[in-house]
Amino acid sequence: MKKIKLLYTLFAIIAITSCSTKETLTFPTLEEVYPIQEGKIFIYRLDSTVLGNFNKSLITKSYIAKDSIADQFTDAAGRKSFKVFRFITDTLQSNPWAYSATFFTSIDNNRIEFIDNENLRFITLVNPVRNGVQWHGTQYINAPNTSSDYFFMKDWYFEYQNIDEPFTVLKGTIQNTYTILQADEADPPGPLNPNLPRSDRAFSKEVYAKNIGLIYKEFLHWEWQNPNNDGSYTLNSYGIKLNLIDYK
Repeated sequence: MKKIKLLYTLFAIIAITSCSTKETLTFPTLEEVYPIQEGKIFIYRLDSTVLGNFNKSLITKSYIAKDSIADQFTDAAGRKSFKVFRFITDTLQSNPWAYSATFFTSIDNNRIEFIDNENLRFITLVNPVRNGVQWHGTQYINAPNTSSDYFFMKDWYFEYQNIDEPFTVLKGTIQNTYTILQADEADPPGPLNPNLPRSDRAFSKEVYAKNIGLIYKEFLHWEWQNPNNDGSYTLNSYGIKLNLIDYK
């Protein structure tokens, strides 16, 4: 009986010690991942992929982009929201800033939504911020049939990856970043074979940094159609890449 009591005592001590030394898991808040405030400015290298050569090729045009956070307001759902103005200039910054687009972002405790200049609404971030968490980031994209320019986005499920890992941008290597893989699709897999009757590609990801916000964005979609061996890209083939240069 004494031996049994001794064993119970040892198990209790081990259990208590295990609980007291167990690491408490903590996750960053959405406000830490995306600490947007009125007056903040972000400078990016912007590489825009557009159609060229009578839609036979994709070409890249490069700029410097400035996102200026302005006009905090409350949206129809009662959420804190911001208006974001984008200005662009040439890569040498020899020309004055020119207005390019307006975006909107709304924030609550559970998620952050973003509306782009085409009025497309995305759920860009959700709680909890941890590896493997997925959500239907494009659930508000109105793409009822394949003829829609945005049908390819219809069922994108975003996923957190590489949580709290470093990521290198033009500003340098930044610690505590959070990657959201939004899409990585190719039909058929592999690089474009222009001899096939049809091919398409969609890739999209964003990277945020703790106490900074968006530091990198990459988006590319193209569709190749080759009727009568006269192939070309469809009009909704385009891409964008943002790479953080500085912020203040």
